Amino acid sequence: MSKPLRLAWIALLALPLSARAQDTIGQSRNLDSDEAQVFLEAFRAITRLHASGVSDSALWVGALEGLVEQIDDPYAIVFTPTEYAQFQEGATGKYAGIGVQIAQLAARVTVTAVFRDTPAERAGMLVGDRIVWVEGHDATGWSVDQARDSIRGEVGTVVRLQVERDGLLGQIPMELARDSVHVPSMAATWIDGDVAYFGMDRIARGSTTEVANALSEFADARALILDLRGNPGGYLDEALGIADLFLAPGQLLAGAEGRNEWGEVEKQGWTARSPGRMESTPIIVLVDEFTASAAEIISGALQDHDRAVVVGSRTFGKGAVQSIHPLPAGRWIRLTTGSWITPLGRSLHRPRNRNGTPKEVDESAIGSVITGAGRELGTGGGVVPDVAIKPDTLLDEERALYNHAIDVEVPVGVRIREYALELATTAMAAGIVERLPSSAFDALVETLEAEGMDSAILGDPVARAYLDWSAQARYLDRAEARGLALLVLAERDRALAEALRLARSASTPDELFALVDAAAEPAEGGC
Repeated sequence: MSKPLRLAWIALLALPLSARAQDTIGQSRNLDSDEAQVFLEAFRAITRLHASGVSDSALWVGALEGLVEQIDDPYAIVFTPTEYAQFQEGATGKYAGIGVQIAQLAARVTVTAVFRDTPAERAGMLVGDRIVWVEGHDATGWSVDQARDSIRGEVGTVVRLQVERDGLLGQIPMELARDSVHVPSMAATWIDGDVAYFGMDRIARGSTTEVANALSEFADARALILDLRGNPGGYLDEALGIADLFLAPGQLLAGAEGRNEWGEVEKQGWTARSPGRMESTPIIVLVDEFTASAAEIISGALQDHDRAVVVGSRTFGKGAVQSIHPLPAGRWIRLTTGSWITPLGRSLHRPRNRNGTPKEVDESAIGSVITGAGRELGTGGGVVPDVAIKPDTLLDEERALYNHAIDVEVPVGVRIREYALELATTAMAAGIVERLPSSAFDALVETLEAEGMDSAILGDPVARAYLDWSAQARYLDRAEARGLALLVLAERDRALAEALRLARSASTPDELFALVDAAAEPAEGGC
């Protein structure tokens, strides 16, 4: 173990009281190091002599922060008892808040998951939104903990915040009533008649059971689309359990290499135990840059064993093994102790700076591995998709629509959701839920005009088509016609559209891989 880490453990074990701290340190085998003696003597000198009369507890807290920063670990943190309770609540999916998962990405607090039927989802918050303002305070430099503490609160109370979104010039204001949040980690539905669609928000407690139940319900599907986009991960054992559902007994699910409690480097591996499900069913896994951690373990396992085709963009690369250890006084420390590897030995970890940005790597050192079926898979951190699809971006007219809405302070996203809910309520009461013509959304446009939006901008054919598309998809989803809603989304969602194309065209896993291989081969012809 390195000297900074030894010093970190000296300070951390000394947290509760200075007397107890020094007793604990005095028993440490690291006391024979010069660095430990310097640290302790500096601590004693400051507490005895410094004119400020700084308290022991303040020094220990400062030492903790400094030591954690020195190990260059963007995921390292020391939890207070309250923070640890909040961490557990978020991981299990039970808490009082607005219904989002957040992470520190590129030095900004970024939304990595928006849970269904929560205040955040109803307000129009999206994965990728950056929280920049909360209750009158500039949040651009906040940590995840600061944002979490400020946004959570008593059920029924209101929190005001603003987010930044790629492609939009201004900040989007939102006002959300906090609620008790507990949502399933997965929503399953039929799409296009006989294709099963499993959308997973996160890997939570009970996720394996949810997937197993859905596999029984959708056992006759001609193909399965497992959507892990925006999934920030979660519990390792649940991720392994989900991968186990699809793989044969004895197949490797994942591996890890890291340090154990004694500082020794060791390797571990986990293998499948239960019979594989849907063995003859083509599986397409959707991923994006926000797919991380446990979700990457699932994606990598199915890809390595030729069990699924992965479609989308390269995943986040949060392949760090994180261990949480108890400390005195009810505190806990989370440290990166190793890295996850896929069954074929690909490291899932992409090294990052403390601000969350990826570290520069030598591209020439990035290689590949070959699967049992002869497929070549890219390495270098994260899961590299078999079929790369760039995320859809707004057209100029669509961007102008949203920028104008921000300028005149019209919450267009909220209005879309309100109108969609109204349409859905009417349709469900009548027992007829179907796709609506463009004219059905005229009243929405009239509402936006009445609130101050320019009729010329709203009347632009491209902007109007986008508005209709957004409202159509939201209305169908609210009316619980999720299969129809997904078909509408696929009109703009290129990754989902490609997954559907593959699902419709392949009846076996071999046919699925053949389709992908054929698409990757260059066309013949002269130049």
